[in-house]
Amino acid sequence: MTTEQKYLSSANYLLERIVTSTSPFHTVLTAGEDLDAAGFVSLDFNRDWELEYGGKYYVTVYDSTLIAFTVGDSMADEGNLRLAMAHTDFPCFKLKPSPEMKQNGYGRLNVEAYGGMLNYSWLDRPLSIAGKVALKGEDAFHPEVRFVDFARPVATIPSLAIHMNREANKGVEFNLQKDMLPIVDILEESLGDEAFFCAALAEECGADPEEILDFELYLYQCEKGEIIGLNETMISSPRLDNITSVTACIKGLIQAQRGTGINMAVLFDHEEVGSRSKQGAAGSALPYVIERIYLALGLTRDRYLKDITDGFALSVDVAHAMHTNSPEKNDPTHPVKMNGGVAIKIAARQSYVYSCESVAAVQALCAMADVPCQKFVNRSDMPGGGTLGSIAASYLPMQMQDVGVAMLAMHSARELMGVKDQYYLEQLVMCLFGFK
Repeated sequence: MTTEQKYLSSANYLLERIVTSTSPFHTVLTAGEDLDAAGFVSLDFNRDWELEYGGKYYVTVYDSTLIAFTVGDSMADEGNLRLAMAHTDFPCFKLKPSPEMKQNGYGRLNVEAYGGMLNYSWLDRPLSIAGKVALKGEDAFHPEVRFVDFARPVATIPSLAIHMNREANKGVEFNLQKDMLPIVDILEESLGDEAFFCAALAEECGADPEEILDFELYLYQCEKGEIIGLNETMISSPRLDNITSVTACIKGLIQAQRGTGINMAVLFDHEEVGSRSKQGAAGSALPYVIERIYLALGLTRDRYLKDITDGFALSVDVAHAMHTNSPEKNDPTHPVKMNGGVAIKIAARQSYVYSCESVAAVQALCAMADVPCQKFVNRSDMPGGGTLGSIAASYLPMQMQDVGVAMLAMHSARELMGVKDQYYLEQLVMCLFGFK
């Protein structure tokens, strides 16, 4: 396979994963299917674990977070823990509990914003709905959970025509409660049932409407991603943030294994809304799982604490490429480019986790993997966003470094990246997990 074929192979594999990663739950389901196919053993989060050296395992945390790990044939004197972390969620619209709204013959859904998205980018697109549904179970504390993906266009958020808003091209502020509600049907006036969506949801998940107790459902942009450009140099797709990183973490864990120590791919939920949840990076799930691994292997808690301080982690999330129409928005001396290699993210305020040692380590790994890299910093008057890396570093005192692919239109319903960069990112993660 030529180098160009490798780029396209990684890009097409990524696009396949994006199609099925339509909610945090489905991102975890997709990752789990890949791990199952690679021989990983699924563990129950709240059951006893029997682990063996040389084993491969994963555990899901409340359905939307996944922690997968491999155990070498033995533990080394140092450098036993290596982690690559990403997030399963993406900016979108989330359905409210009783979403049905009938007005002038239209069936609409009441939604709220999840994360910080570019609102206008969601207009006039075919949208679908995915997530999970809680049904009546055997007892109050154990509802039956079903995952649902309509997997077809069922909604859209229509623009107001230019004839009705002559100032639209001068910039429009959208009211989330008024302007961004999706239409899902044109209703017959004779229909008196106000629960038109609940009926459709029940049919979709194979249940009776009265069985549905609650749900966590998200709108997603269901147009497929494409490789574009005169010479196929770019990827245009929804959910590049952060399925690029999820794919690299899982693929790297499956394909590269060390003979010693523990490799971990950690996929957190709720990064886009602050990570403060039981399955988010600010929760205790990750240190809980790491300690359980050590105890199940017959190792002491003291060994666990020692290896934490001696470990290394990548926080893998996307970075801003230099925008050709607004280059002044980027730092003047760090013009990060698509297809320019892995972006190493640096911020003085530690919104991106880094140190000069961790930056040096990533540069060395990139050199070993024959992967180009570039350093990203924000303009001094534009602080930018943050990632889960700094949050995880607050309770895991190990060297960590934020990295990711460079992209444009971040948090749009459809984003843009270079076709080479997914391959570069995957090679970096494989090198992290495979370097002895």
